[in-house]
Amino acid sequence: MEPMIPAHERIAANRYRESYGLHYEEFVVGDVFEHRPGRTVTELDNIWQSLMNMNNHPAHIDVAYAQRTEFEKLLVNSSVTLSIISGMTVSTMSARAIANLGWDEIRLPSPVYVGDTLYAESEVVFKRESRSRPGQGIVTIKVIGRKQDATPVITYLRTFLVPKQGFSQDYPVG
Repeated sequence: MEPMIPAHERIAANRYRESYGLHYEEFVVGDVFEHRPGRTVTELDNIWQSLMNMNNHPAHIDVAYAQRTEFEKLLVNSSVTLSIISGMTVSTMSARAIANLGWDEIRLPSPVYVGDTLYAESEVVFKRESRSRPGQGIVTIKVIGRKQDATPVITYLRTFLVPKQGFSQDYPVG
């Protein structure tokens, strides 16, 4: 049986603390993580983020306009899709991260509409120890976001800096 990545750390007898994110040593190139639960995109998500980002293209915020396009309904702004899918990966992949180092090769192969439910998966594709920061490592993951029928809607590479075991900050004791 393979070792499991714990969701809880034992901190005392009969006491456990939820544990989010992985240490550098726990990332294994080739491992794939499915992130759950999914997230259904609402019209409010789409309109607020579109306006907050100052992307007022009518395909995202004007139903009457969108109905006259080839899509025939509001398109979810791609920054909404990126935000939701990226956020879904945090609790497992980067909750312990020290810094997000970048996104690369972002692709949007299929549209997302209000009412679609999104799911994410991450594959560890690269890791190395930091040359300038002892006790830390660099990890790259390939993320695929899919909607409810398994159609890919976004893919990208994300790279971040994570601590090694024994070098991470613990949550404050409460």
